[in-house]
Amino acid sequence: MHVGDSGVATVTMVRADKHNALDQAMFQGLVDAAERVADDKSVRAVVLHGGGKSFCSGLDVASFMAGSGGSNRLLNRDETRIANFAQRVSYDWSLVPAPVIAAIHGNCFGGGLQIALGADIRIAAPDAKLSIMEIKWGLVPDMGITHTLPKLLPIDVAKELTFTGRIVSGSEAFELGLVTRTDDDPLSAALALADEIANKSPDAIRAAKRLYNETWTSNDPAAALVLESELQTGLLGSPNQLAAVAAGMSGEKPVFTDPA
Repeated sequence: MHVGDSGVATVTMVRADKHNALDQAMFQGLVDAAERVADDKSVRAVVLHGGGKSFCSGLDVASFMAGSGGSNRLLNRDETRIANFAQRVSYDWSLVPAPVIAAIHGNCFGGGLQIALGADIRIAAPDAKLSIMEIKWGLVPDMGITHTLPKLLPIDVAKELTFTGRIVSGSEAFELGLVTRTDDDPLSAALALADEIANKSPDAIRAAKRLYNETWTSNDPAAALVLESELQTGLLGSPNQLAAVAAGMSGEKPVFTDPA
């Protein structure tokens, strides 16, 4: 993980020889990285990507079959958390206060796709390959997909992709709503977007992420409207909000402080 001067954190999956397939070390590394960026008040945006030829090709089945009790550990749930260990590599990105952008290239299969779904925004190469691939192994997707996919796809489309495990291109994924947009260089596009976000008020950005995360699929409009008001009240008159107003009036670049 690297945090630049602008407050953009870059999290890179580094197991290029295996297309960043998920073994125990990769699971632990992703969980640790999500915790680190969540706790770092200087982080204003996060870019998540894979080194080498792929974003993440999914579970390293051979690695877990050769190990002892590894698959059982993935299903372990800390009683203080709602997500089990495997689900945390997707779900924990929603706990990061700053926006998370996934840059997808090459293979993005199974658990890899569920990691990307945990991000707030997904930018994919047009020729990237994405699949809800668990059916190939006689399994259901179980790394937080029920928390993420309902916000993106109609249930019939989700079922078709899950029942067949078929591979879709980045372009088709965009048409379906599985990714936000496509770009020939998704990493550069993600970094540029992250830099743009990092230059906005971090208080307002964090509040907006919380607002949508907590209300988007809620069936309680009254609570959603109350949260809008509560978050806005906290922003009004705050130093970063006043800095945004001053910059908007003067045309000068605002200078924001990181959250306390």
